[in-house]
Amino acid sequence: MDSARTTREDHSFSRTGCVSGRIRDHDVDTPRGCLEHERDAVAIVLKDILLVDREAVGFLASLESTGTELRNCPAYIREWITRERVGKNELAAT
Repeated sequence: MDSARTTREDHSFSRTGCVSGRIRDHDVDTPRGCLEHERDAVAIVLKDILLVDREAVGFLASLESTGTELRNCPAYIREWITRERVGKNELAAT
């Protein structure tokens, strides 16, 4: 699979999007555009993610920091998001 595939489910109080495949820098525009207009709680299911790059991790970290729930996030992506946040916090402190 060359790039990310996104699907969406609507529930009464929240929206859930599922992303599968690879997420690279050029793949974040589609989910970013969808999420910009959401007013309800949003969650993204990441259990079928195979590969991400640094830009995608930054995007996921920014989503989470603004209230988007990252569900079933693979451990390696979770660790990378955590490291990105720590790095940004260290830079901000200097």
